[in-house]
Amino acid sequence: MFDHILYRKSGYLATLTFNRPEALNAVNGPLLRELNEALRDAARDDAIAVVVLTGAGERAFCTGADLKEQQEFLKRPRLYYHWMGDFIEAHERLRNLGKPTIARLNGIVVGGGNEFNMSCDLAIAADDIYIRHVGASHGSVAAAGATQWLPLIVGDRRAREILLLNEEIPAAKALEWGLVNQVVPRAELDAAVEAMAGKLYRKLPEVTRYTKQQLNFWRDLSWALTVGHARDWLTIHNTAPETHEAERAFVEKRLPDYDAIRRAWAEDRHPEYAWGAPSRTCPNCGARNLPEGHKFCGNCGKELT
Repeated sequence: MFDHILYRKSGYLATLTFNRPEALNAVNGPLLRELNEALRDAARDDAIAVVVLTGAGERAFCTGADLKEQQEFLKRPRLYYHWMGDFIEAHERLRNLGKPTIARLNGIVVGGGNEFNMSCDLAIAADDIYIRHVGASHGSVAAAGATQWLPLIVGDRRAREILLLNEEIPAAKALEWGLVNQVVPRAELDAAVEAMAGKLYRKLPEVTRYTKQQLNFWRDLSWALTVGHARDWLTIHNTAPETHEAERAFVEKRLPDYDAIRRAWAEDRHPEYAWGAPSRTCPNCGARNLPEGHKFCGNCGKELT
């Protein structure tokens, strides 16, 4: 029994569903931990031959990290490190399940949602969905899957287009670029997934497992060499002004102020800190680590000289 995912086994098929439709199936810490538990069970259950990953409802497959939860990490970046550990574990379990996996793309696929799509072996999409990455526009970096795997799947130039321009990729283009294997009318999505699962079932299980192991080589290599670095960098970057501005923009339902950020860089106005490096000491009360840009002490209120 899970609170944030649905886990159903029927015959040889296990279906894992991101079950947060009210949040467009964004993933949070509790969901990731439940997903890891379900994937562990699916891997150990020899009656299960194929695993399907999908989202609840019709609006979204998965839209990546839950930004409301991410706002808490602005205050306690070290907690992001633990969250990222659960995220990494989920992808490693999904890729190394030893059984074929199908992404059933029933709605929009955004950011980390596309990383879950790419962690699956195959993907079938409804014809009215789109795939999109938004990190460069909204304050994160697709450093845990997308930057490693997109060049392998769609090629270097298209990967750069996806990650740097952040434009929507309709289902038809996703099929043309190789991001999905099939696109079908929404009404035919379940039948298409069942048909593909049936084909996978009628294959030798040990041979299939070892084929996956070999196919994973380039993904595993690029992932292993970079994801630990990404985990640390993203944890530290949670304190950056760009990240704070992006989170405020999300809450206020607006775009980040790109012009202000670029002006700070161009004018060399402490772009790494919102109010300057924390290097001043109050001559009156002795408070330390005060921002360079502050004129008054936040502790005693006296003017800083």
